[in-house]
Amino acid sequence: MDRILPYLLCSAAYAALAFVLLRVLSRPGQTRLGRPRALHLATALPLAIHTVVLYRSVFIGDEMFLGVGASMSAIIWLTVLIYWLAGFFYRLEGLQVFIAGAAALLVWAPLVWPSVHSLPHASLPAFRLHTLIALLAFSLFVIAFLQALMMAALERRLHGGKLPPFLQSLPPLLTMERILFRIIALGFILLTLTLVSGMLFSEELFGKPLQVTHKIVFGILAWCIFAALLAGRFVYGWRGRLALRWTIAGVAALALAYIGSKFVLEVILHR
Repeated sequence: MDRILPYLLCSAAYAALAFVLLRVLSRPGQTRLGRPRALHLATALPLAIHTVVLYRSVFIGDEMFLGVGASMSAIIWLTVLIYWLAGFFYRLEGLQVFIAGAAALLVWAPLVWPSVHSLPHASLPAFRLHTLIALLAFSLFVIAFLQALMMAALERRLHGGKLPPFLQSLPPLLTMERILFRIIALGFILLTLTLVSGMLFSEELFGKPLQVTHKIVFGILAWCIFAALLAGRFVYGWRGRLALRWTIAGVAALALAYIGSKFVLEVILHR
């Protein structure tokens, strides 16, 4: 029970935050009041609990455990953190509803899929930096995916008539589009660093020469997809549904490269 209690508190706090935000933003006129700002600051509470829970599930003694469950929890933690920081500059309460709801579920992932084996070479600072950059890149692309979906919904409602109060809290569509491609560009830089460091310093990071695995293949595929998306944006001004499709494809390739491989090895093959 002592082990489950922090997860329960964190999940309940995230769920309560998502529920209250949804109720506030669904009321006409509430999107212009200061109340959502206070709720934005309140995100610090479940985020702090999540930080402690995640740290205890990843770092046990001198060893580091980052299986599929801990990886999912780390990615949603980084996503919440990034949205929380961005919320000081942009009105993102409508997006934070979905993030908080997802976090309420994924915070349980380390308990559902516990890490069995510790990571080799995890004591090396270079390895930890490589892992952090990889998780941060994936988190940024998850944010880009969610924002692209929200932009598609917003665009449909703009053509269909008056926006509901829930969507009125979002920034203008053009502002969201600029933010989207900035997120993708930053994620692309971090993904490039992840792939280059993994390929050039494989023996130093992982203790063995570079091997062409499905993880490497899907990682390179995701890099090519996002490179094409950014080039299409710069040269041809890609936007809207076209950008959404490319973003979904890139995130799917990354999910197969990282979370997918861990899920197959740990959950299905028990390795």
